[in-house]
Amino acid sequence: MTPPTARPVRSPRGTRPLSLALVSEHASPLATLGGVDAGGQNVHVASLAGALADRGHRVTVYTRRDARDLPEVSRLRAGVSVHHVPAGPAEPLPKDELLPHMREFAYYLMRHWQDSRPPDLIHSHFWMSGVASLAAARELRLPMLHTYHALGTVKKRHQGSADTSPPTRIPCEREVGFGCDRIVATCRDEVGELALMGVPEDKADVVPCGVDTERFRPDGPVAERGSAPRHRLLQLGRLVPRKGAALSIAALAHLPEAELLIAGGPPPDRLDTDPEVRRLRAIARGAGVSDRVRFLGAVPCDRVPALLRSADVVLCPADYEPFGIVPLEAMACGRPVVASAVGGQQDTVADRETGRLVPPGDVRALVAATAELLADDAVRRAYGAAGRRRVLARYGWAQVAAATERSYRSVLGRRPAPAATT
Repeated sequence: MTPPTARPVRSPRGTRPLSLALVSEHASPLATLGGVDAGGQNVHVASLAGALADRGHRVTVYTRRDARDLPEVSRLRAGVSVHHVPAGPAEPLPKDELLPHMREFAYYLMRHWQDSRPPDLIHSHFWMSGVASLAAARELRLPMLHTYHALGTVKKRHQGSADTSPPTRIPCEREVGFGCDRIVATCRDEVGELALMGVPEDKADVVPCGVDTERFRPDGPVAERGSAPRHRLLQLGRLVPRKGAALSIAALAHLPEAELLIAGGPPPDRLDTDPEVRRLRAIARGAGVSDRVRFLGAVPCDRVPALLRSADVVLCPADYEPFGIVPLEAMACGRPVVASAVGGQQDTVADRETGRLVPPGDVRALVAATAELLADDAVRRAYGAAGRRRVLARYGWAQVAAATERSYRSVLGRRPAPAATT
């Protein structure tokens, strides 16, 4: 994963650099993106860590060791290290099977921080990281902030019996919400969901995810179009049903001059054996559009900006989306977005300014909004330019890190000052 390329911006004058522990039990900043459990959280943790290091802080990301050949500590970039925590077998496991190993994860953090200098502050990411971090924070009396990235209540509402989360997820999320010093929520919708769980709204700061505005920009290489249909639609991200690729395929049947590229999932040489790819291919055959749907599989990070620039419209029709990194990446590249009006996408996509927001699961609305954009080159250009301006104004990682640091300082300001580090 490529770290953010923003120029270093130091912390406010008169404030000391912090030693920060970012805990991300399943989402390593070193992971290859596109798998079932590797997506936006990995990008967020890697980029936030880098941007905090650019502000002069020393950042260690604690993630579960999922391979035997991993070193104890890896260097991600200047100022950021990744510590591989032995918790459970040293092999990949689905994240929904990790809860039994969080006690071991927590004990390791306790011992490690007791034996060495503890961090000034813990910032946990995802609910199981929160469970492990809260145990360590209570034992060592360390300040702790938490970012959920996704909530079990929302997942259960949308997936019902298909939800594979452990049954204790929601009670654990509630305990983390009450037990941590502060919540760093990624969108306004999340704050409302937390309030429904009983967590006070005034305990949360809304700090969005960010995007690397140097990597994702309108100018640069463009992926080849060849002799494709007149218009290109792109859906990018993890290949799981909730991302709505089936809806995009259904919409394509009503957009005869367009092709649809679906990027994400397993490596290209394993597409034929992937259950979700087989399901989506069957849907495409049934809709009579299999000749206009291309599955790209996992796309290397360095090729994603060029792929985005090649699209006329980027589709993000998820059933639910805790935040949604892809709309930001598309907007940063100057491309209009058609997204479902769910979660963080309601904050990031400005309807009829940077793209269109449509009701989730509504194929007719998706078709109408996409057809409207494909029919008007000038509107697409205007939306793309507005999207780039919006990203530069609100979503650069330097801005996100500065807002996150303000949350850190607010928590530290209410606690006794620790001894100065050397």
